[in-house]
Amino acid sequence: MNRPNRTVAGLDVHKDSVFLCVINDSGKIFESKYGVLTPDLDRMASDMQHYGVSELALESTSIYWIPIWRVLEEMFDQKLVNPYFIKQLPGRKTDVKDAEWIATCVYKELIRGSYVPELIIQELRQYDRRIFDLNKEIAHKLVKQDACLQRCNIRISNYVSTIDSKSYKGVVQLLSEGIIDLEELIKCIHGRTINKHGRATLLSALTGVVTAVDSDIIRMLMIEINMLQTHKAECQEKMTALCNLHYPKQLSQLQTIPGVKERTATSIIAEVGVDLKMFATAAALVSWCGLHPRNEESAGKIKGRKITHGNKYLRKTLIECAWAASRTQGSFLNKFSYTQVTVRKKNKMKVQVAIARKILVAVWHMFTKDQEYIDILKIGS
Repeated sequence: MNRPNRTVAGLDVHKDSVFLCVINDSGKIFESKYGVLTPDLDRMASDMQHYGVSELALESTSIYWIPIWRVLEEMFDQKLVNPYFIKQLPGRKTDVKDAEWIATCVYKELIRGSYVPELIIQELRQYDRRIFDLNKEIAHKLVKQDACLQRCNIRISNYVSTIDSKSYKGVVQLLSEGIIDLEELIKCIHGRTINKHGRATLLSALTGVVTAVDSDIIRMLMIEINMLQTHKAECQEKMTALCNLHYPKQLSQLQTIPGVKERTATSIIAEVGVDLKMFATAAALVSWCGLHPRNEESAGKIKGRKITHGNKYLRKTLIECAWAASRTQGSFLNKFSYTQVTVRKKNKMKVQVAIARKILVAVWHMFTKDQEYIDILKIGS
């Protein structure tokens, strides 16, 4: 049942404008269009206060909702809603404006707000997602750097483990300084690599035609990569400091899970927070993350079991943890991985998703019930 004398608002957020509609028991009482500059948002807030708005909702449109949320956060009870769910609600007429429809849904209590974390978690998320962006940029620059070496017919990347390895970096450093002497270059290669492929083969791979221009471009790319690595380390340092200051217990607890270290622990806190009251069950958190398999079934036949959409950053972090956990000797997750992959011949990637799901369930229990992680293989040992 609707509360008496209730006034609510709906905001239709665009890149350069915001549409406002205010309704109460009598119906629509006010609507207007505003800009997105801070003075415009202050004027919109003043208008809503004038009409006695107590609650409002806005769609999570790209990143455009964030500054509006920040300006209005202290003044109103806000709900952030998924545009997909707004569109799925029945009863909307084609001539109803978006802002009016959002306000109507709020007034009739047809929608619930999405998870919006507290300010500290939002700051951690900004650092965390910046690290993901930096990783992409670093990977792109490394490929560009290797392409430059390939153009010089230096094929050392064919024989080292990765183009981010110490051996590869040593060769790049010398080439950036214009040093092309083969005896100097091969000193950078790890002994095991030389033993594996042979000294003669690696000398041939290091033989190329390197001009002064090539050395300059290699040097520029190396500087860019080093700068990105510095920024990445700085972001991680800030994240660790914030977690140690505000969530030291949770940071320590997470690192007792096999495969979870400082970087992944801070990332998990940044993405889910530590107050999981929005997730009534562990299954709700798993579904929000996008690790819950969906059954595509028709006429009794299973068409597919792909995982659902969700928080791609958290999912990627947990998959990385799963790979590390499956290699942690003496742990339950290691035994589970071995049993599923080697004994039962299951798909390796699907098993890692299952392990990631188990880690996330453990996180839910640790945070909501204030429990420590206990490896069942070590009970009684």
